[in-house]
Amino acid sequence: MAPKSTINNASPSPFFSIPTLFLTSTLLFTLTLAFFFFLSNPPHRSNPISSSSSQVSQNPLSSNSINVFVSDLPRSLNYGLLDNYWSSDSDSRLGSDADREIRTTQLFETLEFPPYPENPLIKQYSAEYWIMGDLMTPPEQRTGSFAKRVFEVEDADVVFVPFFATLSAEMQLGLAKGVFRKKVGNQDYERQRKVVDFVKNTEAWKRSGGRDHVFVLTDPVAMWHVRAEIAAAILLVVDFGGWYRLDSRSSGGNSSDMIQHTQVSLLKDVIVPYTHLLPRLILSENKKRETLLYFKGAKHRHRGGLVREKMWDLLVDEPGIIMEEGFPNATGKEQSIRGMRSSEFCLHPAGDTPTSCRLFDAIQSLCIPVIVSDNIELPFEGMIDYAEFSVFVAVGDALKPKWLVNHLKSFSKSQRDGFRRKMSQVQPMFDYDNGHPGGIGPIIPDGAVNNIWNKVHQKLPMVKEAIVRERRKPPGVSVPLRCHCT
Repeated sequence: MAPKSTINNASPSPFFSIPTLFLTSTLLFTLTLAFFFFLSNPPHRSNPISSSSSQVSQNPLSSNSINVFVSDLPRSLNYGLLDNYWSSDSDSRLGSDADREIRTTQLFETLEFPPYPENPLIKQYSAEYWIMGDLMTPPEQRTGSFAKRVFEVEDADVVFVPFFATLSAEMQLGLAKGVFRKKVGNQDYERQRKVVDFVKNTEAWKRSGGRDHVFVLTDPVAMWHVRAEIAAAILLVVDFGGWYRLDSRSSGGNSSDMIQHTQVSLLKDVIVPYTHLLPRLILSENKKRETLLYFKGAKHRHRGGLVREKMWDLLVDEPGIIMEEGFPNATGKEQSIRGMRSSEFCLHPAGDTPTSCRLFDAIQSLCIPVIVSDNIELPFEGMIDYAEFSVFVAVGDALKPKWLVNHLKSFSKSQRDGFRRKMSQVQPMFDYDNGHPGGIGPIIPDGAVNNIWNKVHQKLPMVKEAIVRERRKPPGVSVPLRCHCT
C-alpha cells in the first residue's frame, strides 16, 4: 500500500494561489497605467482662444526651423538702393576707392541682385544683404536654411522687414553728412519714413504691435529717426552702443553706467556679428607668432572708447607689442593680415561702440582676442563660450601700468594652442558670404545667417507672451517702458 501523503496534515492552503495573485497584480497595473495616460492626454476639445481671429500663431514652434514671411516692401528700399549706389560716385570717404574701381570695370544695371559694396565702412555691416539673399533664394536651394520662407502671413512666426537700413544710412552719410541728424533734405529719413508707414499699415503689424517683426540695424545709426516707433520689434544689432547714447540723453546723463533698455533688450533682440573683412586662416596653416600683442585702428575715439587712447599710451613703447593707426582699406588690409597672423594676441578695446569688426577679423586670423570692453554684448552667446578662446580684461586692470603685458605673458603655449584650436572650430559661425553672386544660393549650414535665425527662434516664446499680454489690456491703458535687466 502506498504511503499516505503528509500534505493532508499541513495547514489549509491560502485563498489565492500564486498564479492568481500574479494575474490580479498584472490586471491592476494595466488599469492604473491606462488611467494615467487618459489623464495625461484628455480628449481634444475645441479651444475658443486658439480658434479666435486674435490668436498669435497657429503654428507650434519647431526646433529646427522658423517660419518667416517677407514684408512686401518695394524693391527701391533694398536691391534698388544698390542700383543707386553703383550708379553714383558721390562718396569721397576713406575706403570708397575700393568701390570706385569696381564701378569702372563692371556694369550692374541689368542685375536683379547687385553685389554689396566692398567699402569696409559699409561691408562690415552687410548682414542685411546676406539674410535677404537667403530668403530670396529658390526653395529647392534652401534645404540647409534654418529660416523657412512662407508666403501667407498667417503661417509665419515672424515678419522680416527687407529694408537695407545700413546701406541707406551710409549712402546719406556719404552724400551729405551734415543733414543726417535732420529730417529736411535727408533722403535716408525719407526712406525710413516710407518703411515705417508701410509696415504699420499692415494687418500683421496691427495684430502684434510689431513685436514679431524683424529689422536688421547693424549700423549704429541705422533707422536713427524712427527707432522709437519700431522699439517693440525684434532688432538685429551688433551691440547696444547707439541705444546707450540715446538712453543717456533721455536720463539727462545722470545714469552713465546703466543702459535703460527702453528700446533694446536681450530678451527680444539678437546680437549679430560684424562681417569680417580679413580672410580665414585655417589651423593647419598657422605659423609661429613672434609678436605678443597687436592692434590696428584709430587711437582717438569718443565716449567709452576713451579707454583706447589711454591704453595706447601705456602700450605703444612696450617690447613685443605693435600699436598701429590705420584703416582696413587696400593697404591697411594687408597690414592687418600680416599683423594679426604673426601675433599671439589681438587687442579689442571699446571704440565709439562696445564692439567692432576687429574682433571677428581676429577670430578669422586665429589671433586670440583680448577684450577690454566692460559693456560688450557678443553674438550667439549660449551657443558658444567666448571664454574658451578669448581673454577678457576689466578696463580698470587694463589701465594699470604693466598689468596687461604681464597677464598675457602668463599664458603658456599649451593654453594659447588650446585657444586657437577652439577658435578654429567656431570660425564658420561668423561667416555670412555664401560665395554665390548676389548672395542667392545655398548658405553655409553652420554660418552666421542660420545662427541668427536660431537665436531669433529662441526669443519667440517671450515675444508671443508679450503679444498676448498687450492684447488683454483694456482700451486706453498703456504700460510705461521698462528697464529689462539682462
